Amino acid sequence: MRKLLAILLLCYATFSFAQIKISNKLHTGNEFSIYSNRNVSEIYIDNSDFEVVKIVSQLLAEDIERVSGQKGKLLTTKSIKSKQPIIIGTLGHNKWIDKLVASNKIDISAIRNGWEQYIIKIVEKPFSGVDKALIIAGCDRRGTAYGTFTLSEAMGVSPLYWWADVPVKKQKAIYLETAEYISKEPSVKYRGIFLNDEGWGLVPWAAKTFDPTLGDIGPKTYAKICELILRMKGNMLAPAMHPGSGAFNKYPDNKIVADNYAIVMTSAHCEPLLFNNATEWSSETMGEWNYMTNKEGINKVLDKRISENGQYENFYTLAMRGIHDAGLVGVPKEKEVSLIEEVLSDQRNILKKYIDKDITSIPQQFVPYKEVLDIYEKGLKVPDDVTLVWPDDNFGYMKRLSNKEEQKRKGASGVYYHISYCGEPHDYLWINTTPATLIYEEMRKAYDTGANRYWLLNVGDIKPGELGMKFFLDMAWDIEQFNFDNAYTHHTDFLTSIFGEKYRDDIVDIINNYYLLGFQHKPEGMGWGYQWNNYLERERIIDTEFSFTNYDEAEKRMAAYDRIADKSEKIWKQLPEEYKPAYYELVHYPVKGATLMNKKMLTAQKNRWYARQGRATTNAVANEAKVYFDSLAMYTDKFNSLLNGKWKHMMAVSPGWNASYHEMAPTEQIDIPEEGEVGIFIPGQDYTFGMPNVNVLPSVNPYTKKSFFFEVYNKGKKTFIWKATTHANWIKLSKLSGKTATQERIKVSIDWNKVPHGNNIIGEIEIVINGKTDKIFVPVFNPETPSIDEVRGMYIEDNGCVSINAGLFHRKHENDDIKIKTVKGLGYENDCVQLGEATKPSQNKWFTNRAPKTEYDFYTFNAGNATVYVYALPLFPIDSKHDTSYGVMIDEGMVQWMSTASREYSGEWRRNVARNSAIGVATLQIDKPGKHTFKLICANPGVIIQKVVIDFGGMKRSYLGPEVTYVDNTKTTR
Repeated sequence: MRKLLAILLLCYATFSFAQIKISNKLHTGNEFSIYSNRNVSEIYIDNSDFEVVKIVSQLLAEDIERVSGQKGKLLTTKSIKSKQPIIIGTLGHNKWIDKLVASNKIDISAIRNGWEQYIIKIVEKPFSGVDKALIIAGCDRRGTAYGTFTLSEAMGVSPLYWWADVPVKKQKAIYLETAEYISKEPSVKYRGIFLNDEGWGLVPWAAKTFDPTLGDIGPKTYAKICELILRMKGNMLAPAMHPGSGAFNKYPDNKIVADNYAIVMTSAHCEPLLFNNATEWSSETMGEWNYMTNKEGINKVLDKRISENGQYENFYTLAMRGIHDAGLVGVPKEKEVSLIEEVLSDQRNILKKYIDKDITSIPQQFVPYKEVLDIYEKGLKVPDDVTLVWPDDNFGYMKRLSNKEEQKRKGASGVYYHISYCGEPHDYLWINTTPATLIYEEMRKAYDTGANRYWLLNVGDIKPGELGMKFFLDMAWDIEQFNFDNAYTHHTDFLTSIFGEKYRDDIVDIINNYYLLGFQHKPEGMGWGYQWNNYLERERIIDTEFSFTNYDEAEKRMAAYDRIADKSEKIWKQLPEEYKPAYYELVHYPVKGATLMNKKMLTAQKNRWYARQGRATTNAVANEAKVYFDSLAMYTDKFNSLLNGKWKHMMAVSPGWNASYHEMAPTEQIDIPEEGEVGIFIPGQDYTFGMPNVNVLPSVNPYTKKSFFFEVYNKGKKTFIWKATTHANWIKLSKLSGKTATQERIKVSIDWNKVPHGNNIIGEIEIVINGKTDKIFVPVFNPETPSIDEVRGMYIEDNGCVSINAGLFHRKHENDDIKIKTVKGLGYENDCVQLGEATKPSQNKWFTNRAPKTEYDFYTFNAGNATVYVYALPLFPIDSKHDTSYGVMIDEGMVQWMSTASREYSGEWRRNVARNSAIGVATLQIDKPGKHTFKLICANPGVIIQKVVIDFGGMKRSYLGPEVTYVDNTKTTR
C-alpha cells in the first residue's frame, strides 16, 4: 500500500513554474535535455561573473542531482566542449552570452537595463561544435539567480526543499520544453522578510542545533536564509535584532554572505542606518540613547556602521526611536517634528559621506510606526526621494496608505506587514493563522495606492510561517496573477502540488477551516490573560467569550478542530515516509497544535463552569484539560525531533518571556459528596440562580429545523437512574432512559409531519430521576403562514433574531466605480462582502436610492425597534482624508451610518483586533411583521462586512453571535 501511494505521488510527469515547462519525456524532439540516458548537461559560467551566479549555478547542479540522482558539473573553462551545455550568466559579465547577444542569436531588448529580469532560451548551434545550448541570462545579478531558480522549481525542487523538507520527486529524464521565456520586472522592487521575535525559536535552533560551533545565529544560518529568500523570488532581509542573539553586524562575515547571495540588507523601523540599538548600544560606555543630549555619540556609531557597510547593497532606515521599539526619549511634544527632521538630515549626510552616489539614488526608507505616525501627521517633512513605508497595526490591518499627493513622491511607498507579533493586546508568535485572503486584500490596496517600492514581512522565526511567507513573496513578485479567488486557494494549491491531487479535497477542508477558526480567534489568544503589558492580568482567570450555554458555540468549535485534526492525522499516517516531515511541519503540527490549544483552554473553561454547578464530572474534565496540555507538548517534541533532530529547539509552545498564556490552563478540583443532587442543564440558561426553576428549551420552527438537547448531570458519586417520557408524539429523544454515573446528553428533535400548526405550541418532556419528577418544556413555533416555500431563500427570524451571512446576498447594486465582491476565507462565516475597492471614490451619502449596496431579504414575525449588530473587518481608513463608513437600512426607512475606524491602542482597537471584528450597533425600525429587505450601503469603498444580526431581544451572549438563519440556502446568489 505504501509503495502504491508513493507511485501515485510521483505520477505527474509534466510540471511547470510560470511558463517554464519541464517533462520527463520527449514529445517533439526540440526539447533541451538537462538529464537523459544517465547524461547530465554541463553548466558553464564565467568566472568573472557575480558571486551569486556561482552560488546558484552550483545549487542548480545539486538540484539536478536531487531530481535525477546524478549531479551536474559546474565549469568555468575558457571554452565550451559540451554538445549541449547550460550557460548561466549576467549581461556584460558572461563572455558567451555577450557573444550570442552581439551575433543576434539572443534578443535581450526586453530585459536590457531592466530590474531582476531574465531570459531562458534554447539556442540552436550557438557556437562552433555546440549543437544546442540552454541559456539563462539575467539583466543583473539577481535576474540571473531568479532565472536559475525558476528552472530548479520547474524541475520540481521546491523553494522549501530544505526549510520545510519538501521532498523532490525523482525523474528518469529532465527535458525543457519551453523554447524561450522572458520574465517581466517584479511588481514590487524590494521584497523581503524581517526575522523578528527570533529569540524564541530561530536563535536557539541556530545556536544549539544548526551552528553549535558559533553558538549563535551567524553566517551559516544566514546563508540558508538568503538562499530561501532568493528561491522565493525575494531580494531583501531585515535581520534578527532582539537581545539574546548576536546582532547581524557582530559577525563581519554575515554581510559578506548576504552580498554573495545578492540580498539587500535593510533594518527594522527602530534600527537607524543598519544599527541595532537593542544589542549594539551600551548606555554604560556610550551614554544615553537620547538625540537631544547625546547626538554626537549616536551619530558616531551610525557613521562607523556606514563606513563598514556602505559598500554593499542596502536599503537604509532613517529613524530615531527609543531602544528596542520604544518611543522617543526625552523629547517634548512640541519639538518632535523638528528633531526628527534634524535626524533625517544628519543621517542622510552620513550616507553622502561614504556612498559615492547622488543621495536621491540611495535606497532609503522612513517608517511611520506607532507614535512616529502621529509625528508624521503633525507635518513632518520627509525628503521626496525617501520611501514612505506604511505599517499595519501589527495584526494585519494597514493603518494608513499614501494619499493622492504622497503618491507623487519620487521615493514612492512600501509596506511593513506582520504574520507574527510580540505585543498587546496579545502575542501571536507560535503558529501562523493570518489568512492569505486578508494579506491579499490589504497588500492589493497598498499596491494600488503606490506601495510598489518596498514590501517587508515580519515572519518571526520563519517556521512555521512558510506558507504565509511564500504567498507574500509570490504576490510581491507578480501581484497581477492574484485575485480574491486564487488567494483563497493558494495554500491548498501549493500543498496539493506537494502531497498529491488525491488529497486535494481533504487539504482544502483542513486548510480552509484551520484559517477560518484561527481568524475567528487566534489560538494564542485563547488564554486567560488580556492586556499584554498588565502583569496583574496574568494572575486573573478570564474565560473566553465562546459560550457553553448558548448556540453550543464552544463545543462546536472544539468539534470543528477535532474533525480537521483527525482528517490531517489520517493523511499524515497514509503518506510515504519521505513526505511525512514536510506534511507535519506545513500542515499537521499547526492544525493539531491549534486544536490542542483550543481544547486545553476551552476544556479548562468548561471545568470551571462545571465547578460552579457542582457537577460530578468536574475533576475528570480538569484532568482532560491536562491531557490536552501534555499532548501539545508531545506533538511539539515530535516537531523538534523530526529528521533526527534537524529542528530541535526551533518549535516552542511558549515563546517569549510572556509564556504564562501558554501554560496549563487554570482548573478547579471540587469535593464530590457520596449522595448528591441531580441537575438539569438547558441550553440558553446563562445563569442558574436567582431565576424561576422552569426548564424551557429554545423554540424550534419548521424554517430552520434546528434540534436541541438537554443534559442531566450528577452532583454526587452515586449512580442515578432516569427515565424520560414525551407527552407529544412529535417530540423525539435520542434516549429514553439510563443509568448514569456522571452526566448524559439527550438530543431533542421534532417530527415535523406530526406537529400541529400554531404560534404557541408547548410540548412536554417528563423526566423522572431517582423517583423525582421534573418537566422540560419544548416550545414550537409552527404558524399556518408563511409556508416554507414562501420564505425559501430568505433569512428568517428564529428565537428573536435574524442572522445574516453578509457574503451571501440576494442582490447587489453597483456603478462604474464600485464593484461588489464576495470574499471567501474571511469572516466568522467564511464569507464576506466587500463594498467596492478601497481606492475608488467615496460615494454620496445623500442619495441612498442610487448608492451601491447589497440587499438581503428576510422575514420577521415581530415588529418595532430592532437592534442591528454589524460585524465588519476592523479596517482603517485608506488615508487621512477618508473614513471607513457604511450605511445600514431596512426597507425605505432611516439610514444609519457606521464606521470600522478606531484609534490604535484604544480599548476599542484592542477588542477589534482580538476578535478580528469591528461590531457596529444601530437601532432600526421595522413597521410590521413579514418580508423586509436589509441594505448595506457603500459610503467609503473598501469596507468588508462579515455578518449582520437583527435582534428583537432574543440574542444570547456569545462570541460569534447566532448561527445564520437561512431557509434553504442553495438558491442564494453571490
